[in-house]
Amino acid sequence: MKEVVRIVLKSGKDQSAKRYHPWIFSGAIKKIYGEPGEGDIVLVFSNKDEFLGAGHYQDSSIAVRILSFRDREIGEAFLTERLGDAVRARRGLGLPDNPLTNAFRLVNAEGDGLPGLIIDLYNGAAVMQFHSIGMHRNRNALINGLKEVLGEKLTSIYDKSTSTLPSRYASAQKNEYLLGGPGDTEIIEHGNKFIIDFERGQKTGFYIDQRENRKLLADYADGKKVLNLFGYTGGFSVYARQGGAKLVHTVDSSAHAIEMADQNMSFNFGEDDRHRGITADAFKYLGAPEEEYDLVILDPPAFAKHHNVLHNALQGYKKLNAKAIGMIRPGGILFTFSCSQAVSRENFRKSVFVASANTGRRVRILHQLSQPADHPVSVYHPEGEYLKGLVLLVD
Repeated sequence: MKEVVRIVLKSGKDQSAKRYHPWIFSGAIKKIYGEPGEGDIVLVFSNKDEFLGAGHYQDSSIAVRILSFRDREIGEAFLTERLGDAVRARRGLGLPDNPLTNAFRLVNAEGDGLPGLIIDLYNGAAVMQFHSIGMHRNRNALINGLKEVLGEKLTSIYDKSTSTLPSRYASAQKNEYLLGGPGDTEIIEHGNKFIIDFERGQKTGFYIDQRENRKLLADYADGKKVLNLFGYTGGFSVYARQGGAKLVHTVDSSAHAIEMADQNMSFNFGEDDRHRGITADAFKYLGAPEEEYDLVILDPPAFAKHHNVLHNALQGYKKLNAKAIGMIRPGGILFTFSCSQAVSRENFRKSVFVASANTGRRVRILHQLSQPADHPVSVYHPEGEYLKGLVLLVD
């Protein structure tokens, strides 16, 4: 049996681990006793030989993702236990058996004590995304664990990780069904229906993290002319129409996304000329909008995936929000978001503040939004709070 590698941290570099932060950075390591392979379980100790945790090793800036701060064996039984904890947490939210919502996040990486792993459940179909080599190497154990904790509720499993794993490792992998087979899946979210395309869709197929924010939008939509920018497959658009919007325009640069948005609108409302999908660049469309809108949604892709591009990202948010605030009708509502983990809530709000000031308009914050409860954030890992949103009243 391969001997477990010991990693010793530099003096003073153990405080983060002692506060239960699950990441060990490569620069904090003093000495590695042994030769860990990528994805191996390693034990982490302070320079005073205090046990700090056990986790997956990876040759990267984040060298260890800690799975347990207690000295215990990490194998299939451990992973199944964590999956069971995740299911119980969602049961407490009323999600697994909710007749009006059957799509939710089952595992949210560090938030569920399984760093490097995302699992979204779509009406019994589990879509897995691995962000670490260690988690991917345990794929079979996780499949067995899912079967045990979900039983007959699990109908299929799809691994969609080639874009999230390190490229040197992902090149030998493929996106594939591990249980069940291909085909679009229909889901219900707060009573609204959507068709999910795992294989070609972004993220795991749908932006589940905006579920409660979409529900809030419906409360503001009655009688409004609505513009859904970066609209993807029309999630916000469906809720706007369900909330009584007079007109809804969905704008996205992807023709396939617009096709799906049109399909989702028809799926819920039949043929309805109050919605139109528009394939266009969002920034260009804001420069020459086809209507005067009362309600605008800005839900762009992550402008900054790393801190080294943070400045450019903040400039992008400022420019985008200034355009939207400048063109919205007086008394209009703006739902604006950032899903960039590198952008803090404070930095995002400052960008929106500068954008507002540049327009000279009176702008008030009505709501401050985040991700829903099935995307929990570990109190020891604040980086897990990636989704930030503001609802603004623009006079």
